Amino acid sequence: MKQVYLILAALLLICLAPMPYWYYMLVRFGAMAVFAYFAYNHFTLKEEGLGFMFLSLSLLFQPFLKIALGRTLWNVVDVIVAIVLVILWYRKR
Repeated sequence: MKQVYLILAALLLICLAPMPYWYYMLVRFGAMAVFAYFAYNHFTLKEEGLGFMFLSLSLLFQPFLKIALGRTLWNVVDVIVAIVLVILWYRKR
């Protein structure tokens, strides 16, 4: 399960390249689902800080009510979230 952190980080970094629109939507659906699962998992482990962080990320990446940040700001968000995911993966090793 720890590999999911790295896979999602890689998918977010691929979003920096010019990709078809369906790829961004696929990543948003996948990220929303994974972040919601991580939030649930951390809340059950009584790690509320990480739980709220992943819940917030799930809401940010949800594709239904899009948050229009612009391409540049989304790229910054993708890189920051990818770095955080890699750090969390490293800590869980």
